[in-house]
Amino acid sequence: MRRTERLFKIIQILRRKRRAVTGVELASELEVSLRTLYRDMAELLVQRVPIRGEAGTGYVLDSAYDMPPLMLTPDELEAAVLGAGWVAQRGDAALARGAQDLIAKLTHAVPKELRPLLLDSALQPVSFRQRTPDGFDVGQMRTAIRDRAKMRIAYADGEGRATERVVWPFMIAYLEDVRVVAAWCELRGAFRHFRTDRIREAKTLTERYPGRRDQLVKRWEAQFKKAQVS
Repeated sequence: MRRTERLFKIIQILRRKRRAVTGVELASELEVSLRTLYRDMAELLVQRVPIRGEAGTGYVLDSAYDMPPLMLTPDELEAAVLGAGWVAQRGDAALARGAQDLIAKLTHAVPKELRPLLLDSALQPVSFRQRTPDGFDVGQMRTAIRDRAKMRIAYADGEGRATERVVWPFMIAYLEDVRVVAAWCELRGAFRHFRTDRIREAKTLTERYPGRRDQLVKRWEAQFKKAQVS
């Protein structure tokens, strides 16, 4: 790996970890000696990359730092193509269009020598299972999650029994053949999971649910872990 590529790789590792990363960790992932790593870190500091920390304690990249978007490696581009291809096949209509638009934008943005990775990718998502169609516009649910908005849904369980509920959606799990919404259910006073193909109607309410989305996620994760242990 050339030094220039290694410097960008260091920045990417620090962005990905979101915590202090020791020199030993960085050197191990880059497969270089600590001495080489310390020289690279010194070079990044000379180039005014806002990295805090020092040898022995760990390094942190300032969260405000933004690396130019064109600096993508072949592996990163292939990951983007493969992921976008899967979303184009399995996502709702708006999400599928977003995936296609992403590839189009990348095609115009990356250097010419990297465009074949996007236009003639050797990596393709393949599925032999047919996706169950949704009972409503899942894009509406994604918007509600971003806005922390409550939703009123008409839901039918596996036996066809229908109920109307007000839920606080905070996550959508994209499985191979179905999608599942994780939400706090006011009717049950507990976390519940709803298959999108069984939601017959959905209306976004003007009322926002209290607290932050990440707080709901932590409570849900704690309950899930407790259920696994018991």
